[in-house]
Amino acid sequence: VQLQASGGGLVQAGGSLRLSCASSGRTFRRTLMGWFRRAPGKEREFVAAIGWNDGTTFYSDSAKGRFAMSRNNAKNTVTLQMNSLKPADTAVYYCAAGSGLAHYPGSYSYWGQGTLVTVSS
Repeated sequence: VQLQASGGGLVQAGGSLRLSCASSGRTFRRTLMGWFRRAPGKEREFVAAIGWNDGTTFYSDSAKGRFAMSRNNAKNTVTLQMNSLKPADTAVYYCAAGSGLAHYPGSYSYWGQGTLVTVSS
């Protein structure tokens, strides 16, 4: 499985970004997809995930109400729409594919290369 994340960049606080992740090499439709992030000097943390069967979404407390994750099984892609961005959202964002508990990094066997999101104040 190969995952290619894109869409990161520099945005002012309060702005929006849309991250995308393209998957290849596996049956995408039956895969849990997630987004994690790692801020400078901090541990990797869960951001959002979407199930494969009914599209159920999961969000961290910091993402709830501001971020929205969706998937397009026909195109093997997932997106993360991020609104009302804050400087605290600055991090490298990684998409991941796997199965199991959505919040748990160990559920994901495949990881993309990451895309940098920088939110200026």
